[in-house]
Amino acid sequence: MTTSLGFLIAARRCEIDELDQLARTSELVGTLGRLVHALQRERGITNVFLGSGGQRFAAERAAQVADCLAREQQVRAALDPLVDDPRRLAGGARLFPRVAYVLQGLDALPGLRARIEGLAVGPDLATAAFVKLIAGLLAVVFEAADGATDPDISRWLVAMFNFMQGKEFAGQERAFGAAAFLRGGNDDAQRQQWLHLIESQERCFGLFCEFSDETLRTQWQASQAPAQLAELERLRRIGCTSPAGTVLDANLSPLWFEGCTRRIDAMQAIEDGLACELRALCGHKIGQARAELQRYEALQAEAVTPGDFFADAAAETAEAPAAGYGRNLERSVLQMVQEQSRRLQAMNDELQTVRASLNERKVVERAKGLLMAHRQLSEEEAHKMLRQTAMNQNRRLVDVAESVLAMADFLPLGGSASR
Repeated sequence: MTTSLGFLIAARRCEIDELDQLARTSELVGTLGRLVHALQRERGITNVFLGSGGQRFAAERAAQVADCLAREQQVRAALDPLVDDPRRLAGGARLFPRVAYVLQGLDALPGLRARIEGLAVGPDLATAAFVKLIAGLLAVVFEAADGATDPDISRWLVAMFNFMQGKEFAGQERAFGAAAFLRGGNDDAQRQQWLHLIESQERCFGLFCEFSDETLRTQWQASQAPAQLAELERLRRIGCTSPAGTVLDANLSPLWFEGCTRRIDAMQAIEDGLACELRALCGHKIGQARAELQRYEALQAEAVTPGDFFADAAAETAEAPAAGYGRNLERSVLQMVQEQSRRLQAMNDELQTVRASLNERKVVERAKGLLMAHRQLSEEEAHKMLRQTAMNQNRRLVDVAESVLAMADFLPLGGSASR
Protein backbone atom coordinates (compact mmCIF):
# COMPACT_ATOMS: atom_id res chain seq x y z
CA MET A 1 0.00 0.00 0.00
CA THR A 2 1.31 3.47 -0.89
CA THR A 3 2.04 5.65 2.16
CA SER A 4 2.88 9.30 2.76
CA LEU A 5 6.36 8.27 3.85
CA GLY A 6 6.73 6.41 0.56
CA PHE A 7 6.12 9.63 -1.35
CA LEU A 8 8.67 11.47 0.80
CA ILE A 9 11.18 8.78 -0.12
CA ALA A 10 10.23 9.14 -3.80
CA ALA A 11 10.71 12.92 -3.51
CA ARG A 12 14.21 12.43 -2.10
CA ARG A 13 15.09 10.03 -4.89
CA CYS A 14 13.91 12.58 -7.46
CA GLU A 15 16.05 15.22 -5.77
CA ILE A 16 19.09 12.93 -5.90
CA ASP A 17 18.46 12.31 -9.60
CA GLU A 18 18.29 16.08 -10.22
CA LEU A 19 21.50 16.63 -8.25
CA ASP A 20 23.22 13.88 -10.24
CA GLN A 21 22.14 15.66 -13.43
CA LEU A 22 23.45 18.97 -12.07
CA ALA A 23 26.75 17.34 -11.15
CA ARG A 24 27.16 16.06 -14.71
CA THR A 25 26.15 19.46 -16.09
CA SER A 26 28.71 21.16 -13.85
CA GLU A 27 31.40 18.77 -15.07
CA LEU A 28 30.47 19.64 -18.67
CA VAL A 29 30.69 23.35 -17.86
CA GLY A 30 34.25 22.86 -16.62
CA THR A 31 35.20 21.00 -19.80
CA LEU A 32 33.64 23.74 -21.94
CA GLY A 33 35.53 26.37 -19.97
CA ARG A 34 38.88 24.80 -20.83
CA LEU A 35 37.97 24.79 -24.53
CA VAL A 36 36.87 28.42 -24.33
CA HIS A 37 40.21 29.39 -22.77
CA ALA A 38 42.12 27.58 -25.54
CA LEU A 39 40.02 29.23 -28.27
CA GLN A 40 40.48 32.65 -26.68
CA ARG A 41 44.23 32.18 -26.82
CA GLU A 42 44.06 30.99 -30.43
CA ARG A 43 41.99 34.05 -31.32
CA GLY A 44 44.56 36.41 -29.81
CA ILE A 45 47.51 34.67 -31.48
CA THR A 46 45.62 34.59 -34.78
CA ASN A 47 45.00 38.32 -34.56
CA VAL A 48 48.71 39.06 -34.25
CA PHE A 49 49.54 36.49 -36.94
CA LEU A 50 47.16 38.10 -39.45
CA GLY A 51 47.93 41.67 -38.39
CA SER A 52 51.63 41.07 -39.05
CA GLY A 53 50.99 39.43 -42.40
CA GLY A 54 52.04 36.05 -41.08
CA GLN A 55 55.39 37.32 -39.80
CA ARG A 56 54.65 36.84 -36.10
CA PHE A 57 53.38 33.95 -33.98
CA ALA A 58 53.28 31.36 -36.78
CA ALA A 59 54.80 28.62 -34.58
CA GLU A 60 52.78 29.69 -31.54
CA ARG A 61 49.60 29.54 -33.61
CA ALA A 62 50.32 25.98 -34.80
CA ALA A 63 50.91 24.83 -31.22
CA GLN A 64 47.75 26.54 -30.02
CA VAL A 65 45.63 24.98 -32.75
CA ALA A 66 46.86 21.56 -31.61
CA ASP A 67 45.88 22.40 -28.02
CA CYS A 68 42.42 23.54 -29.16
CA LEU A 69 41.91 20.31 -31.06
CA ALA A 70 42.74 18.29 -27.94
CA ARG A 71 40.30 20.37 -25.86
CA GLU A 72 37.65 20.02 -28.55
CA GLN A 73 37.96 16.23 -28.44
CA GLN A 74 37.40 16.32 -24.67
CA VAL A 75 34.21 18.32 -25.18
CA ARG A 76 32.95 15.98 -27.91
CA ALA A 77 33.70 12.96 -25.69
CA ALA A 78 31.63 14.56 -22.91
CA LEU A 79 28.75 15.30 -25.29
CA ASP A 80 28.58 11.98 -27.16
CA PRO A 81 26.78 10.00 -24.38
CA LEU A 82 24.01 12.60 -24.29
CA VAL A 83 22.68 11.61 -27.70
CA ASP A 84 21.68 8.12 -26.53
CA ASP A 85 20.82 9.15 -22.95
CA PRO A 86 19.57 12.77 -23.02
CA ARG A 87 18.22 12.48 -19.47
CA ARG A 88 21.78 12.51 -18.13
CA LEU A 89 21.50 16.31 -18.05
CA ALA A 90 18.64 18.47 -16.82
CA GLY A 91 16.92 20.90 -19.19
CA GLY A 92 17.97 19.11 -22.35
CA ALA A 93 15.17 20.69 -24.40
CA ARG A 94 16.79 24.10 -23.87
CA LEU A 95 20.41 23.00 -23.57
CA PHE A 96 20.77 20.69 -26.56
CA PRO A 97 19.89 23.26 -29.29
CA ARG A 98 22.75 25.37 -27.91
CA VAL A 99 25.03 22.33 -28.06
CA ALA A 100 23.98 21.67 -31.68
CA TYR A 101 24.87 25.26 -32.58
CA VAL A 102 28.30 24.90 -30.94
CA LEU A 103 29.05 21.65 -32.77
CA GLN A 104 28.17 23.32 -36.06
CA GLY A 105 30.67 26.06 -35.26
CA LEU A 106 33.37 23.57 -34.29
CA ASP A 107 32.79 21.68 -37.54
CA ALA A 108 33.45 24.91 -39.46
CA LEU A 109 36.71 25.70 -37.64
CA PRO A 110 39.04 23.73 -39.95
CA GLY A 111 37.89 25.80 -42.93
CA LEU A 112 38.45 29.05 -41.03
CA ARG A 113 41.90 27.94 -39.93
CA ALA A 114 42.85 27.07 -43.53
CA ARG A 115 41.83 30.56 -44.66
CA ILE A 116 43.82 32.09 -41.80
CA GLU A 117 46.86 29.99 -42.73
CA GLY A 118 46.64 31.31 -46.29
CA LEU A 119 46.15 34.92 -45.07
CA ALA A 120 42.83 34.90 -46.94
CA VAL A 121 40.90 36.55 -44.11
CA GLY A 122 41.51 39.77 -42.19
CA PRO A 123 41.97 40.11 -38.40
CA ASP A 124 38.50 41.61 -37.87
CA LEU A 125 36.65 38.80 -39.66
CA ALA A 126 38.72 36.11 -37.96
CA THR A 127 38.09 37.68 -34.55
CA ALA A 128 34.36 37.92 -35.27
CA ALA A 129 34.24 34.22 -36.18
CA PHE A 130 35.95 33.20 -32.94
CA VAL A 131 33.73 35.55 -30.93
CA LYS A 132 30.64 33.93 -32.44
CA LEU A 133 31.82 30.41 -31.57
CA ILE A 134 32.85 31.33 -28.03
CA ALA A 135 29.51 33.10 -27.53
CA GLY A 136 27.80 29.83 -28.43
CA LEU A 137 29.86 27.94 -25.86
CA LEU A 138 29.05 30.51 -23.19
CA ALA A 139 25.37 30.24 -24.10
CA VAL A 140 25.54 26.56 -23.09
CA VAL A 141 26.97 27.63 -19.71
CA PHE A 142 24.21 30.23 -19.39
CA GLU A 143 21.48 27.65 -20.01
CA ALA A 144 23.10 25.35 -17.46
CA ALA A 145 23.02 28.12 -14.85
CA ASP A 146 19.47 29.15 -15.72
CA GLY A 147 18.19 25.57 -15.54
CA ALA A 148 19.76 24.65 -12.19
CA THR A 149 17.13 23.76 -9.60
CA ASP A 150 19.34 23.91 -6.50
CA PRO A 151 19.97 27.55 -5.41
CA ASP A 152 23.48 26.94 -4.07
CA ILE A 153 24.59 25.20 -7.26
CA SER A 154 22.78 27.81 -9.33
CA ARG A 155 24.66 30.56 -7.46
CA TRP A 156 27.99 28.96 -8.32
CA LEU A 157 26.99 28.45 -11.94
CA VAL A 158 25.95 32.11 -12.17
CA ALA A 159 29.30 33.15 -10.65
CA MET A 160 31.11 30.92 -13.11
CA PHE A 161 29.14 32.15 -16.12
CA ASN A 162 29.79 35.80 -15.28
CA PHE A 163 33.47 35.15 -14.68
CA MET A 164 33.77 33.30 -18.00
CA GLN A 165 31.89 36.10 -19.74
CA GLY A 166 34.17 38.72 -18.17
CA LYS A 167 37.19 36.69 -19.22
CA GLU A 168 35.80 36.54 -22.75
CA PHE A 169 35.54 40.33 -22.85
CA ALA A 170 39.15 40.46 -21.63
CA GLY A 171 40.09 38.10 -24.46
CA GLN A 172 38.28 40.27 -26.98
CA GLU A 173 40.13 43.29 -25.62
CA ARG A 174 43.44 41.44 -26.01
CA ALA A 175 42.72 40.73 -29.68
CA PHE A 176 41.26 44.18 -30.30
CA GLY A 177 44.20 46.00 -28.73
CA ALA A 178 46.80 43.88 -30.52
CA ALA A 179 45.17 44.67 -33.86
CA ALA A 180 44.90 48.38 -33.01
CA PHE A 181 48.61 48.70 -32.25
CA LEU A 182 49.55 46.73 -35.37
CA ARG A 183 47.41 48.85 -37.69
CA GLY A 184 48.72 52.02 -36.03
CA GLY A 185 45.59 53.60 -34.60
CA ASN A 186 41.86 53.73 -33.80
CA ASP A 187 39.02 55.88 -35.01
CA ASP A 188 36.35 57.21 -32.62
CA ALA A 189 34.08 54.18 -33.04
CA GLN A 190 36.93 51.79 -32.35
CA ARG A 191 37.92 53.69 -29.23
CA GLN A 192 34.33 53.50 -28.00
CA GLN A 193 34.29 49.77 -28.65
CA TRP A 194 37.49 49.36 -26.65
CA LEU A 195 36.01 51.30 -23.74
CA HIS A 196 32.87 49.17 -23.94
CA LEU A 197 34.96 46.00 -23.58
CA ILE A 198 36.59 47.42 -20.45
CA GLU A 199 33.23 48.41 -18.96
CA SER A 200 31.72 45.00 -19.78
CA GLN A 201 34.56 43.21 -17.98
CA GLU A 202 34.04 45.27 -14.85
CA ARG A 203 30.31 44.54 -14.84
CA CYS A 204 30.81 40.78 -15.21
CA PHE A 205 33.54 40.56 -12.59
CA GLY A 206 31.35 42.58 -10.22
CA LEU A 207 28.59 39.98 -10.60
CA PHE A 208 31.14 37.20 -10.09
CA CYS A 209 32.19 38.78 -6.79
CA GLU A 210 28.54 39.08 -5.77
CA PHE A 211 27.79 35.39 -6.30
CA SER A 212 31.10 33.74 -5.34
CA ASP A 213 32.52 33.27 -1.83
CA GLU A 214 35.14 35.19 0.14
CA THR A 215 37.92 32.72 -0.67
CA LEU A 216 37.56 33.11 -4.43
CA ARG A 217 37.06 36.88 -4.16
CA THR A 218 40.32 37.13 -2.24
CA GLN A 219 42.06 34.89 -4.76
CA TRP A 220 40.72 37.04 -7.59
CA GLN A 221 41.99 40.25 -5.99
CA ALA A 222 45.38 38.69 -5.24
CA SER A 223 45.75 37.57 -8.87
CA GLN A 224 45.59 41.18 -10.08
CA ALA A 225 49.25 42.16 -9.62
CA PRO A 226 49.54 45.98 -9.18
CA ALA A 227 52.51 46.30 -11.56
CA GLN A 228 50.72 44.24 -14.20
CA LEU A 229 47.54 46.30 -13.88
CA ALA A 230 49.51 49.53 -14.02
CA GLU A 231 51.15 48.47 -17.30
CA LEU A 232 47.78 47.39 -18.68
CA GLU A 233 46.24 50.75 -17.81
CA ARG A 234 49.18 52.58 -19.38
CA LEU A 235 48.71 50.76 -22.68
CA ARG A 236 44.93 51.21 -22.47
CA ARG A 237 45.37 54.97 -22.15
CA ILE A 238 47.66 55.02 -25.17
CA GLY A 239 45.16 53.02 -27.23
CA CYS A 240 41.91 54.56 -26.01
CA THR A 241 42.64 58.21 -25.26
CA SER A 242 45.15 59.22 -27.93
CA PRO A 243 43.76 62.04 -30.12
CA ALA A 244 42.38 61.16 -33.51
CA GLY A 245 45.15 60.82 -36.06
CA THR A 246 47.74 59.66 -33.53
CA VAL A 247 49.87 56.85 -34.91
CA LEU A 248 50.27 54.00 -32.43
CA ASP A 249 53.59 52.21 -32.11
CA ALA A 250 53.29 48.76 -33.69
CA ASN A 251 56.05 47.49 -31.40
CA LEU A 252 53.64 47.85 -28.48
CA SER A 253 51.45 45.09 -29.90
CA PRO A 254 53.47 42.11 -28.54
CA LEU A 255 53.92 43.92 -25.22
CA TRP A 256 50.17 44.42 -24.99
CA PHE A 257 49.46 40.83 -26.00
CA GLU A 258 51.86 39.35 -23.45
CA GLY A 259 50.50 41.51 -20.62
CA CYS A 260 46.90 40.61 -21.43
CA THR A 261 47.81 36.94 -21.72
CA ARG A 262 49.38 36.87 -18.24
CA ARG A 263 46.21 38.46 -16.88
CA ILE A 264 43.90 36.04 -18.68
CA ASP A 265 45.98 33.02 -17.65
CA ALA A 266 45.60 34.17 -14.03
CA MET A 267 41.85 34.33 -14.65
CA GLN A 268 41.93 30.73 -15.84
CA ALA A 269 43.31 29.68 -12.45
CA ILE A 270 40.30 31.34 -10.80
CA GLU A 271 37.97 29.63 -13.26
CA ASP A 272 39.54 26.26 -12.47
CA GLY A 273 38.97 27.00 -8.77
CA LEU A 274 35.33 27.74 -9.47
CA ALA A 275 34.94 24.45 -11.33
CA CYS A 276 36.60 22.55 -8.48
CA GLU A 277 34.37 24.19 -5.85
CA LEU A 278 31.33 23.46 -7.99
CA ARG A 279 32.19 19.75 -8.20
CA ALA A 280 32.76 19.62 -4.44
CA LEU A 281 29.44 21.38 -3.78
CA CYS A 282 27.55 18.93 -6.00
CA GLY A 283 29.17 16.00 -4.19
CA HIS A 284 28.29 17.48 -0.79
CA LYS A 285 24.67 18.08 -1.81
CA ILE A 286 24.31 14.56 -3.15
CA GLY A 287 25.80 13.15 0.07
CA GLN A 288 23.33 15.14 2.18
CA ALA A 289 20.36 14.01 0.09
CA ARG A 290 21.41 10.36 0.27
CA ALA A 291 21.81 10.57 4.06
CA GLU A 292 18.27 11.97 4.32
CA LEU A 293 17.00 9.20 2.05
CA GLN A 294 18.57 6.59 4.31
CA ARG A 295 16.87 8.19 7.32
CA TYR A 296 13.50 8.06 5.57
CA GLU A 297 14.03 4.45 4.49
CA ALA A 298 14.97 3.50 8.06
CA LEU A 299 11.69 4.98 9.30
CA GLN A 300 9.81 3.08 6.64
CA ALA A 301 11.48 -0.17 7.69
CA GLU A 302 10.39 0.45 11.30
CA ALA A 303 6.78 1.16 10.35
CA VAL A 304 4.35 -1.44 11.69
CA THR A 305 1.43 -3.18 9.99
CA PRO A 306 -2.04 -1.60 10.29
CA GLY A 307 -3.03 -4.10 13.00
CA ASP A 308 0.03 -3.35 15.09
CA PHE A 309 -0.50 0.36 14.57
CA PHE A 310 -3.95 0.29 16.17
CA ALA A 311 -2.67 -1.94 18.93
CA ASP A 312 -0.01 0.66 19.67
CA ALA A 313 -2.64 3.39 19.59
CA ALA A 314 -4.66 1.57 22.28
CA ALA A 315 -1.56 0.99 24.38
CA GLU A 316 -0.52 4.64 24.33
CA THR A 317 -2.85 5.40 27.24
CA ALA A 318 -0.86 2.98 29.41
CA GLU A 319 2.72 3.66 28.32
CA ALA A 320 4.75 5.67 25.80
CA PRO A 321 5.26 3.78 22.52
CA ALA A 322 8.66 2.92 21.14
CA ALA A 323 10.30 5.64 19.03
CA GLY A 324 9.17 5.59 15.39
CA TYR A 325 5.88 3.75 16.02
CA GLY A 326 2.26 4.82 16.34
CA ARG A 327 1.65 8.53 16.75
CA ASN A 328 5.39 9.19 16.99
CA LEU A 329 5.70 7.88 13.43
CA GLU A 330 2.80 10.07 12.32
CA ARG A 331 4.43 13.09 13.93
CA SER A 332 7.80 12.21 12.35
CA VAL A 333 6.26 12.04 8.89
CA LEU A 334 4.35 15.29 9.43
CA GLN A 335 7.51 17.04 10.58
CA MET A 336 9.39 15.78 7.53
CA VAL A 337 6.64 17.02 5.23
CA GLN A 338 6.74 20.44 6.90
CA GLU A 339 10.54 20.56 6.76
CA GLN A 340 10.48 19.63 3.08
CA SER A 341 7.89 22.31 2.34
CA ARG A 342 9.87 25.02 4.15
CA ARG A 343 13.10 23.93 2.46
CA LEU A 344 11.55 23.97 -1.02
CA GLN A 345 10.07 27.44 -0.41
CA ALA A 346 13.45 28.75 0.78
CA MET A 347 15.12 27.19 -2.27
CA ASN A 348 12.59 28.82 -4.59
CA ASP A 349 13.10 32.24 -2.97
CA GLU A 350 16.86 31.92 -3.29
CA LEU A 351 16.59 30.75 -6.91
CA GLN A 352 14.57 33.84 -7.82
CA THR A 353 17.29 36.05 -6.34
CA VAL A 354 20.09 34.21 -8.10
CA ARG A 355 18.34 34.22 -11.47
CA ALA A 356 17.77 37.97 -11.46
CA SER A 357 21.14 38.59 -13.13
CA LEU A 358 20.40 35.90 -15.72
CA ASN A 359 17.05 37.50 -16.49
CA GLU A 360 18.84 40.74 -17.43
CA ARG A 361 20.75 38.86 -20.11
CA LYS A 362 17.50 37.39 -21.42
CA VAL A 363 16.01 40.87 -21.72
CA VAL A 364 19.01 42.08 -23.72
CA GLU A 365 18.87 39.02 -26.00
CA ARG A 366 15.13 39.53 -26.64
CA ALA A 367 15.70 43.20 -27.45
CA LYS A 368 18.48 42.28 -29.88
CA GLY A 369 16.21 39.74 -31.56
CA LEU A 370 13.47 42.34 -31.88
CA LEU A 371 15.81 44.85 -33.50
CA MET A 372 17.17 42.18 -35.84
CA ALA A 373 13.64 41.28 -36.97
CA HIS A 374 12.25 44.81 -37.28
CA ARG A 375 15.31 46.66 -38.55
CA GLN A 376 16.93 43.87 -40.61
CA LEU A 377 20.11 44.13 -38.54
CA SER A 378 22.74 41.52 -37.83
CA GLU A 379 23.19 40.42 -34.22
CA GLU A 380 26.38 42.49 -33.96
CA GLU A 381 24.63 45.58 -35.37
CA ALA A 382 21.68 45.16 -32.99
CA HIS A 383 23.99 44.84 -29.98
CA LYS A 384 25.99 47.85 -31.15
CA MET A 385 22.78 49.90 -31.44
CA LEU A 386 21.73 48.99 -27.88
CA ARG A 387 25.22 49.64 -26.53
CA GLN A 388 25.57 52.99 -28.31
CA THR A 389 22.16 54.12 -27.05
CA ALA A 390 23.11 53.12 -23.50
CA MET A 391 26.36 55.09 -23.72
CA ASN A 392 24.71 58.15 -25.27
CA GLN A 393 21.97 58.22 -22.64
CA ASN A 394 24.20 57.16 -19.74
CA ARG A 395 21.87 54.25 -18.95
CA ARG A 396 22.37 50.57 -18.24
CA LEU A 397 22.19 48.27 -21.24
CA VAL A 398 19.33 46.28 -19.67
CA ASP A 399 17.30 49.48 -19.14
CA VAL A 400 17.65 50.37 -22.82
CA ALA A 401 16.69 46.81 -23.77
CA GLU A 402 13.55 47.01 -21.62
CA SER A 403 12.61 50.26 -23.33
CA VAL A 404 13.00 48.62 -26.75
CA LEU A 405 10.75 45.73 -25.70
CA ALA A 406 8.17 48.17 -24.33
CA MET A 407 8.07 49.92 -27.73
CA ALA A 408 7.84 46.68 -29.73
CA ASP A 409 4.49 47.55 -31.29
CA PHE A 410 5.81 50.89 -32.57
CA LEU A 411 9.00 49.64 -34.23
CA PRO A 412 9.02 49.89 -38.03
CA LEU A 413 8.85 46.73 -40.10
CA GLY A 414 12.04 45.39 -41.62
CA GLY A 415 13.18 47.29 -44.68
CA SER A 416 11.09 50.39 -43.93
CA ALA A 417 13.65 52.01 -41.69
CA SER A 418 16.89 53.52 -42.87
CA ARG A 419 20.03 51.82 -41.65
